[in-house]
Amino acid sequence: MPRARTIVIGTVTAALVAGAAGGGAWWYLHTRGTPQEVAQRFTQAWQRGDLTAMRAELGTADPAFMRTYEAMRTGWAVESTAVRLDAVRETGDGTAEAAYTATLRLKNVGEWSYSGAVGLAVVDRHWKVDWSPSAVHPRLTAGASFALKTVWPQRAAVTAAGGERIDGAGVGGSVQQLVGFLDKATAKDVGRLGPSYKTGQAIGRGGLQERFEQRLAGTPATEIRLVTAGGKASEDATTLATIEGKKGEPLETSLDLRVQQAAADAVRDLDKTASLVAIRPSTGEVLAVVNNKGGFNRALSGAYPPGSTFKAVTAVGLLSGGLDPSERVTCPKDVNVGGLPIRNSHHAAYGTVTFSDSFAHSCNTTFAPLTKERLNPDELVRTAESLGFNKKLDLGVPAGVVKGGSVPRAESDAELAAESFGQGRITASPLMMASVAAALADGTWRPPTLVPSLEQEHEPQALPEGVTEKLHPMMAAVVSKGTAKGAGLPRGTRGKTGTAEYGPAGDLKTHAWFIGFHGDLAFAVIVEDGAGGGSDAAPVGAAFLRALR
Repeated sequence: MPRARTIVIGTVTAALVAGAAGGGAWWYLHTRGTPQEVAQRFTQAWQRGDLTAMRAELGTADPAFMRTYEAMRTGWAVESTAVRLDAVRETGDGTAEAAYTATLRLKNVGEWSYSGAVGLAVVDRHWKVDWSPSAVHPRLTAGASFALKTVWPQRAAVTAAGGERIDGAGVGGSVQQLVGFLDKATAKDVGRLGPSYKTGQAIGRGGLQERFEQRLAGTPATEIRLVTAGGKASEDATTLATIEGKKGEPLETSLDLRVQQAAADAVRDLDKTASLVAIRPSTGEVLAVVNNKGGFNRALSGAYPPGSTFKAVTAVGLLSGGLDPSERVTCPKDVNVGGLPIRNSHHAAYGTVTFSDSFAHSCNTTFAPLTKERLNPDELVRTAESLGFNKKLDLGVPAGVVKGGSVPRAESDAELAAESFGQGRITASPLMMASVAAALADGTWRPPTLVPSLEQEHEPQALPEGVTEKLHPMMAAVVSKGTAKGAGLPRGTRGKTGTAEYGPAGDLKTHAWFIGFHGDLAFAVIVEDGAGGGSDAAPVGAAFLRALR
């Protein structure tokens, strides 16, 4: 936006008139102020959009005054106004003229500068603005109006990382959910986007098309026209200025269509609703987002209890607090923490095991007591926030579409115990859990993004030193001998299963989760109403990874 310019007016040397005893009468009869002072106040008020202050400088009220300036401001979507006061000269006995240069920044159009003049006159011994429509623009007359004629350039493309267009009809439904579509502009859209848009014009609706509307649409070539009184915009019009347009800028996403296809194939034939998100850990770039059911974008907007996949987060806190993977712990069938009865899946019990093995077997009865003993509620929240929870994620799609993860501070020992294995009030989207997996893979949490050029609000955050070196073998054990042993995951995969309970106490159901990584590829899978992470979600992850080998 153009910066406001300071207007400096030179001091006018006043002639000292010597009078006899009538000095007081002379001052009373003398004209108050100067044309320079009035012009300065008027143009400065115009620059800051203060119509009340402008009207206070008028010698005679004009009913068209407010209407004319307001029509200019709203009709063109003027984002800012800069007014430079030029020469002020007296043109006669009690009249003057103030020249100015106005620069208007018009939304979606650009800047327009023109020169004009404001008349001034002495009214009741005070210098005032002698206003007429020509004060707004030298060609404007009573009853005339301005209009914009726009010609838009061809809309730019949305592409995958490899340069393939993904804004057409030939892409899958999950990609269309991300990209959005073109729709006809309504009157409400025009009010939001600016008068360079017209009702019925193609605009982006949803997804990247909506978020990056101005970038993709470009800037129209615009004629600023003066329409005579009673005339029409297409007739009886004079072109005052032409502002050159600008082509739209293509939008490159981080989507890898090979990875996207593998993810889509992995969930397509499932009877149950499922989503998968894949991220490149070294950059935070989103490589794939898929939902096997249309409509609601669960991968980005779902808010589920993460279940035992959250044990990976809790483990970061415990390991950074000094717990060693080889330390002996107990995994009994049942425990009670703060009055909350806790059991393992299928009422399993493993006795005395290493902390690594309790993680591999997903022992709730190990994690709940350990968290109570070694982590307080604030420490668990801080650990979760180091992995992206409680942060607003900006993937590049319109605000409100993406949900991250929420870890509220536990209010009791029982709630802290439940949070230790991803229950209680904790919620997370598949995108959030994929970013957790990416952070565990790389050792640094990075804000996930679909648009690499998008500036992020949050900086990357390194995990505590030495934690990932301890956690990686633990996550490998989940695959080799733990809850994901029979899923068929490729050698070298590290992960964590989760079975998250939801619903009323008398009718609990479960979602199945798996988060993992293999090389520089991290991902999260959720299968709604799945029986278990190892039996339902981990095999989806295995099919996904095998398709990429």
